Amino acid sequence: MKRARNPWIALALCLWLLPLAAKETPAAQKPPGAAIASGHRLATAAGHEILAKGGNAFDAAIAVSATLSVVEPVSSGLGGGGFFLLHDARTGRDVMVDARETAPASATPAKYLAANGDLDEDKAQNGPMSAGIPGLPAGLVHLAQKYGRLPLSVSLAPAIRLARNGFEVYPRLVDAYGERREVMERFDGTRAVYLADGDAPEAGEILLQPDLARTLERLAARGFDGFYGGETAQRIVADVNKYGGDWTTSDLAGYRVKERMPIRFKYRDWDVVTAPPPSSGGVALAEILQMLEGWDLAKLDEPHRIHILTEAMRRAYRDRTIYLGDPDFVKMPIAQLTSDDYAAGLRAAILPERATPSAMLPGQPTPLEGDHTTHFSIIDRDGNYVAATQTVNLLYGSGMVAQGTGVLLNDEMDDFALKPGTPNAFGVMGFDANSVKPGKRMLSSMTPTFMTGKDRVAVLGTPGGSRIITMVLLGMLGIEQGLDPQQAAALPRFHHQYLPDTIYAEPNALSPATVAALKSMGHDVTQATRTWGNMQIVDWDRRTNTLRGGTDPRNPVGAAEVVRSH
Repeated sequence: MKRARNPWIALALCLWLLPLAAKETPAAQKPPGAAIASGHRLATAAGHEILAKGGNAFDAAIAVSATLSVVEPVSSGLGGGGFFLLHDARTGRDVMVDARETAPASATPAKYLAANGDLDEDKAQNGPMSAGIPGLPAGLVHLAQKYGRLPLSVSLAPAIRLARNGFEVYPRLVDAYGERREVMERFDGTRAVYLADGDAPEAGEILLQPDLARTLERLAARGFDGFYGGETAQRIVADVNKYGGDWTTSDLAGYRVKERMPIRFKYRDWDVVTAPPPSSGGVALAEILQMLEGWDLAKLDEPHRIHILTEAMRRAYRDRTIYLGDPDFVKMPIAQLTSDDYAAGLRAAILPERATPSAMLPGQPTPLEGDHTTHFSIIDRDGNYVAATQTVNLLYGSGMVAQGTGVLLNDEMDDFALKPGTPNAFGVMGFDANSVKPGKRMLSSMTPTFMTGKDRVAVLGTPGGSRIITMVLLGMLGIEQGLDPQQAAALPRFHHQYLPDTIYAEPNALSPATVAALKSMGHDVTQATRTWGNMQIVDWDRRTNTLRGGTDPRNPVGAAEVVRSH
């Protein structure tokens, strides 16, 4: 798909002026089939394979998630974690399954400091000390036991097959390996996977992962105990400790999935259901969108529309920095932060013609997290929905594959505030709300989201680190104004996150005239040299009873597919 030379201008009229259709929808109506959008065509195909075997959206989510763990190790895997936002059509219930990683029992801030007291970035970002206790396998088991129709042995079969038989290496895996090669080749287990034929992966080669296939088979056969106990757990703990980590089998055996009530709010005529803490995404979205209700964005020219959006982003990210963390450890004023009255107060301080310097807002710098994550969206024939975002944090996570398991471990410990006032690799500053403690979940920006209007349901999300929230925001605004999933996924992106005090913009997202106008208002604008994100959207138009999918054109291996019921 080719992008227009100035895609923001090309899509602006659609984005702000397309009307929404309005017609009563039968309450008992069901979708005419199923739609899946994910970051890799093999994962999308795996989800449809499981639906064809009688599974529901939750079974398909297991298949898509596990397949992404095999074919997209640069972004996610069994050694990482994620959030699964679910809508159960039978009960009408929405819930978020929190499978975020946790800190091991041995974790203390002091362990991440060098002899001179500075943050030891290598320990925080690379190898076993950087890894949190994985949550994704427990999340898959939880989905199967509580929401799915099929046994894990069926839902995990596509991933097991691909791990054993291999898949074709694509350029992103090669490029990311080049960036992380020095770290990855420190570990025997990683070399056994990625240097199995004697040299680094090349595009077009077949990557085989027989150890990962066996790990998935143990998970399929024994459920939770197949990963968090027995051979898999013993091998992971042994290799982590061999390279200087400090895990016990009790760390793994004690991991628990959490079910959390989503953040809910209204934006104009839409009901929004989105991720609660330990995600910061839902709270920030609620703040931003409720601030925006004070303006008719369609009547604003491009510079003023971006100015207003930027000022709303700035204020929400400030609150993200100060207040949010793991709800099992931190008391947060969520009701206040997501209230209309609070949004009105923030809105009143936005100047229509002038930027508010972030230094004038009380608080401290906010994180700029890694963008090496993945997302998928599903609607099934029964009207169940899944929006799932999963990650291992940096490219290839910690770089360490636990020997004999094929499990690439995350480096999510770097998402904690490991030393107060000291930024990590992405600018994270330390605060008590996100300080490291045993068993605690680190703050995240992952924002799986549902939008429900009078005649339309949309399921969306994206990777992108701290930019996830603003990418989901822009996608939601496109959907609200009538764009289809593919158009919304392709929208150009800009972002502000309080500090650094600059508007980041993708190449060609903003015209020279718009940049000049924003600078005249007092904004700093940073034009990026590359695009970001990997948005995946599916929707159900209940007026026409049609399903659609959209996959981010920035990712050449993604796929959105709709299969009609027969």
